[in-house]
Amino acid sequence: MWFDTWADLGRVLLIGVAAYAVLVAVIRLSGKRTLSQLNAFDFIVTVALGSTLATILLSSDVSWTEGASALILLAGLQFVLAWISSRVPAFRTLITARPAVVLWHGEMRPEALRRNRLAESEVYQAVRSSGSGDLSTIAAVVLETNGKLSVISRQSQGDGSALQDL
Repeated sequence: MWFDTWADLGRVLLIGVAAYAVLVAVIRLSGKRTLSQLNAFDFIVTVALGSTLATILLSSDVSWTEGASALILLAGLQFVLAWISSRVPAFRTLITARPAVVLWHGEMRPEALRRNRLAESEVYQAVRSSGSGDLSTIAAVVLETNGKLSVISRQSQGDGSALQDL
């Protein structure tokens, strides 16, 4: 179908502008953490916000008020989870994965790779992307809680204080 009615098109445009305005306000009020993708729950909220906005725009079964409430609810839940996890370490361990060292001083850690379903080739890629071609110059490769690989060279390791929670 290329075109149904002008009313449907008008609804998408009108509701789209209003829903977008609500989404911008919700993100602005809820803070930077809402879209930060620091961990899996942050990622889920980002995807859910996008899905909710699409539903508000395209489904005439969902009113603007219902959609705006859903956006506010998602951002509110994210705010509450982030607030609790920043104050209660035990809660944080329930909802956030721990970072994992997959390479330590040039040596792969096969058990960490297996546990995190990561291939050696992915670690090699991260090392190459960091500008290094020699594993012996790498102090650590860490699989972070957001799924990214951080590469720390021996030269930039310093006192290693950033690695103390691993």
